[in-house]
Amino acid sequence: MFVEDPKEVPHPDLSAADLAAAAALDEPTRRRLYDHVVRQPDPVSRDEAAAALGLGRRTAAFHLDRLAEESLLSVVYERRSGRTGPGAGRPAKLYKRSTRQFTVNLPERNYELAGRLLAQALEESEATGEPVRGVLHRKARELGTQLAGRTGPGVFDLLERYGFEPRRDGEAIVLGNCPFHALARAHTRTVCGMNLHLLTGVLRGLDESGLEARLAPSPGRCCVRLEPIAPPATRIPPSTP
Repeated sequence: MFVEDPKEVPHPDLSAADLAAAAALDEPTRRRLYDHVVRQPDPVSRDEAAAALGLGRRTAAFHLDRLAEESLLSVVYERRSGRTGPGAGRPAKLYKRSTRQFTVNLPERNYELAGRLLAQALEESEATGEPVRGVLHRKARELGTQLAGRTGPGVFDLLERYGFEPRRDGEAIVLGNCPFHALARAHTRTVCGMNLHLLTGVLRGLDESGLEARLAPSPGRCCVRLEPIAPPATRIPPSTP
């Protein structure tokens, strides 16, 4: 698997958290406070932030705590006097930039997932001599199976949670969005092949024996389409880039 630590599997609700964080910054006073805190070399107290921006302390505290709730700021506690022990007083609540990174893309994109797959395929290919495209396809199938095991039972719900924007087209499923759109446009064969095998792994992990992932490029859609498996006598072998 390309993810050795299961905690590194992309979280299906990540985009919702990112959107909530972006919405928190839409309030002008909150944005001013955020900009002030992240520009400071040291953590900032409520009183310092309020004084710097000409706000009431309660107003500053409210917005700073909201920023912390959305993981845009981190909270630390320090004694500014440098004193310790009995009589030193309570540590001050201070705010600093969070280490968490947020990305908001509309429509949803997942270039980090693609980048990790591509990087690991290259590294393993160099180490073993196996052709890099074959490694990439295998890793993509394995990841798809892993993602299926970490989400709900339905393929439609999983595709929605990972940004594919699935729509029913009779018995088939059309994917209205490609999470790897810009990469797919620039490197179509490589990225669409990776995507095909990723979704093949998803179907395998969900035990969706009645569907198969097939390349079906169409303007404004993902290059992969999920179609009912045809009877053996009429089935056309899926193309593999």
